[in-house]
Amino acid sequence: MATAAFADQERLARIKAAVGTDYVPDEAEDYMSERQCDYFRMLLLEWKRSIHSAAETTLQSLQDGPIREADLNDRASSETDWGIELRTRDRQRKLIAKIDAALRRIDAGEYGFCEVTGDPIGLKRLIARPVATMTVEAQEAHERREKISRDD
Repeated sequence: MATAAFADQERLARIKAAVGTDYVPDEAEDYMSERQCDYFRMLLLEWKRSIHSAAETTLQSLQDGPIREADLNDRASSETDWGIELRTRDRQRKLIAKIDAALRRIDAGEYGFCEVTGDPIGLKRLIARPVATMTVEAQEAHERREKISRDD
């Protein structure tokens, strides 16, 4: 894992140099041009790095020792905080899988296009949610179908 993280850091440095730090994709450019793909790759790699960094901090805190609050209320509060922290890390673990899938889609040339309709997802949506796989319309239709099947 350390070599993968190092490779990601090297790739991130190369992309930052190629793209530039102040670049933001523009609708006037060709959709999913090489520069736009590099921008989103950089965004995804930075997001992944920040998640790993937060996870390392949590792991270090867990290794520092168990909760040793004398007061039962303080202990319960600390345990609740740890529970929330661990659930957050679990959600972020799942998010890393989505980030990796998005990076694979960039490499395959499929990033930025809806997996249902094949239409462009749109730059604004991808900037807001870089792991998006569907257009807003397709996502809303998917959520409606999901809600209907849950209600049945």
